[in-house]
Amino acid sequence: MATMENVIELVNRIQRACTVLGDHGGGDVAALWEALPSVAVVGGQSSGKSSVLESIVGRDFLPRGSGIVTRRPLVLQLHKTEDGVQEYAEFLHMPKRRFTDFALVRKEIQDETDRLTGKTKQISPVPIHLSIYSPHVVNLTLIDLPGLTKVAVEGQPESIVQDIESMVRSYVDKPNCLILAISPANQDIATSDAIKLARDVDPSGERTFGVLTKLDLMDKGTNALDVLEGRAYRLQHPWVGIVNRSQADINKNVDMIIARRKEQEFFDSSPEYSHLASRMGSEYLAKLLSQHLEAAIRSRIPSITSLINKTIDELESEMDHLGRPIASDAGAQLYLILELCRAFDKIFKEHLDGGRPGGDRIYGVFDNQLPSALRKLPFDRHLSVQNVKRVVSQADGYQPHLIAPEQGYRRLIESSLNYFRGPAEASVDAVHSVLKELVRISIGETQELKRFPSLQTELAAACYKALERFREDGRKTTLRLVDMESAYLTVEFFRKLPQEVDKTGTANPRTANPPAPGNPRTANPPPPSDDRYTDAHFRRIASNVSSYIGMVSETLKNTIPKSVVHCQVREAKRSLLNDFYTQVGGKDAKQLAVLLDEDPALMERRLQCFKRLELYKSARDEIDSVSWTR
Repeated sequence: MATMENVIELVNRIQRACTVLGDHGGGDVAALWEALPSVAVVGGQSSGKSSVLESIVGRDFLPRGSGIVTRRPLVLQLHKTEDGVQEYAEFLHMPKRRFTDFALVRKEIQDETDRLTGKTKQISPVPIHLSIYSPHVVNLTLIDLPGLTKVAVEGQPESIVQDIESMVRSYVDKPNCLILAISPANQDIATSDAIKLARDVDPSGERTFGVLTKLDLMDKGTNALDVLEGRAYRLQHPWVGIVNRSQADINKNVDMIIARRKEQEFFDSSPEYSHLASRMGSEYLAKLLSQHLEAAIRSRIPSITSLINKTIDELESEMDHLGRPIASDAGAQLYLILELCRAFDKIFKEHLDGGRPGGDRIYGVFDNQLPSALRKLPFDRHLSVQNVKRVVSQADGYQPHLIAPEQGYRRLIESSLNYFRGPAEASVDAVHSVLKELVRISIGETQELKRFPSLQTELAAACYKALERFREDGRKTTLRLVDMESAYLTVEFFRKLPQEVDKTGTANPRTANPPAPGNPRTANPPPPSDDRYTDAHFRRIASNVSSYIGMVSETLKNTIPKSVVHCQVREAKRSLLNDFYTQVGGKDAKQLAVLLDEDPALMERRLQCFKRLELYKSARDEIDSVSWTR
């Protein structure tokens, strides 16, 4: 059976774990914190908030003074220990130090406030977290908030009134927050800042607990029965009266246990309040809050459990995405590297084969870039009449050709074929650039590799080195195709050209004029010429060469892509990582560990994710270990 103590202590532990993670825990930790019920202490300045908290704790530990004293929220977790155990306190920002002197606790609260706000009267919403372990407390979490005020004093900004109210509202607006509204009995309840704020955020009064302090300081002949009995302002929970220690008792350091006894004696002996004595005083208030906090926790356990289970599933998925911690032995490290390489290689091939975008750019090189480059080659200038005449004349030497300029044809064709080297090399380089880009993209898309920047760098370098080797092979093979066209001309092409007949009836088989490159069989012979050395004669030579070059261009337009794909694309698919596998296989454990050196940011992210996961699993186990039946 779940007792009140272990139910609230469970929530205390979960809240403390959430607090330890803090801002690094993520939104889910904040959501869990907000899902856990707590008690916020609200009141105007000098309403007696500090005295009420010290009475509940049974220790003097809060800073005192006039004006605004509490300038940061104080999240106070009370942990009940066994009788005889020494009381001590711990701050979250000083986790390794235990305070047994509560005067030092007070000083540390003040010092920690000053560290953030300076020695001024400024406020800050950043909370201080304090845990107190004592046999004289009940398990409870209280949040002490700065006192509400109506005017700014010297040293405070004009916005301080609204700033404090906004800070307080950020806590009490939450539906799981119980509101401990502190009001002094020697002031009209209608002017109570705490009640006014509580009525705004909790109009039904379901989660508001009214506390009336300073009952012993009321004018003689007056009492607070109208408030305590719910006639002046009704709440769903009974009002609780508190008698604070006098300033003289505080100055004399009167023991808090004695002060509690004197408080109870006040109610027992008072003619006005004796009939309410059983539900008055700080001890009763602590038990009342603890009971209602337990009830609030019980009512929210199903939703808290659902939130925890949902978040555990999400964190497990995130841990799978981030990757599990790396094994220390070389065999496991090598296996992991090879698995990562296979994952990358799979994505790279998907880009080439069309499963992912990018491989189509290679086809674009062959379908657009290469034909465009071939069309732009300067054959018009190279086969101009002047250049043809110059080349043919130089080829003839001192003795002009008799029938056909054989050497002139060969020189014109060979020099024309050299122009194809540029588009051929450009195609090789263009595909190389595409392959390099696909490697870069594939590494970025391999989620498993994101953990290891060093391995990414080494893998990319190895891939680029292999691609350079493939490019060199592709360049040699592709240029060899061009050189092969120069090495042996297609004689049959020229034999099929229409023959020109001169005025003597002698056939000239080499000087006909086909009209279009690549289509020699449809040529129409020009009228016979009396002079084979006229410009028309050289134009016919240029036209014949142009037709031959056109035929070669069509051939290369088909063979260059075959060469590039064979030497570069196919090899990239087949053996891109072969050398890298060989290198990795020869590394020892230390060298493999260097490759698996993770990104510090990702390591921190995984650590925080792991801590959050441990928190939620621990919370689930804690909840499962408690029977929630009465």
